[in-house]
Amino acid sequence: MAPWIPIVVFVAITFGAWAILSLFSKKESRASERLDVLRDPRKRVLQDDKASSMGNALQKAAPALSKALGSKTALEQNKLRLRLANAGYHSPHAATIFLAIKTISLGFGAVIGGGYGIWKSGLTIDSLQPFVISAGLAFYLPEITLTIMRRSRMQKIFLQLPDCLDLLVVCVEAGLGLDAAMRKVTEEMQRSSPEISGEIQSCIRQLQLGRTRRDVLHDLGVRTGVDDVRSLVAILIQADRFGSSIAQALRVQSKSMRTKRSQLAEEKAAKTAVQMIFPLVLFIFPGIFVVLVGPAAIMMIRQLLTD
Repeated sequence: MAPWIPIVVFVAITFGAWAILSLFSKKESRASERLDVLRDPRKRVLQDDKASSMGNALQKAAPALSKALGSKTALEQNKLRLRLANAGYHSPHAATIFLAIKTISLGFGAVIGGGYGIWKSGLTIDSLQPFVISAGLAFYLPEITLTIMRRSRMQKIFLQLPDCLDLLVVCVEAGLGLDAAMRKVTEEMQRSSPEISGEIQSCIRQLQLGRTRRDVLHDLGVRTGVDDVRSLVAILIQADRFGSSIAQALRVQSKSMRTKRSQLAEEKAAKTAVQMIFPLVLFIFPGIFVVLVGPAAIMMIRQLLTD
């Protein structure tokens, strides 16, 4: 019966998890969903056209699953929401769903590691090592993924910003207001630069809902997490407050952005010579050494053998 113990444990845990998800994924009536939208108008803006059943189940099970990992202070909650916003997740339920994913990942890793440990070593103390390692790796996997997505998105926004500024300058100098210019930028850059286009489109929606331009621009700088966007937002807020030329401010900011991007390219090019030392020493020099010294070494060995 010993070989069947891991299989029985795995099947029992799988059915238990399925039962819990089925309990939380109980469908509500259409009237209840409409009442929820009326209670929270943000759901009408952020709600997708048609969410999948698995997404609905995860969203309903998220509060219970994330309760154990929930942040105790408001500062930690704000930091998590800011990281998720930098990665492109602006939903009010994003933090709860992320913590629920971490809990599910922890349980899945514990099941895999525990099953492998029991199959390899049986019910002994040695089976705890793969259990702990697998659970720890699975627990931190969502954090690593979020960090990679956040950095990638911030880098894309940084590279797309100069083109966006140039288009804004052209639109403003053509006689359009800042709101109309932002709308034109989202239409023109929706395919080539979806990240910054989506952020500007979110600003347009907030302006249409009645928020002040200063608050919307400030949230744009915080949401993206890019320093250049924050400086651009500060310039736009100052120009809007004092009535100065927005086109001139955008042109100066675009020029400084392009200069900074060229300086970063020159810095990476200068680092290339140092970074090439390690692959040269590890991969290229041994081959050259064998080609140059190999024939001489073979001749020396043959000479020694004949003597």
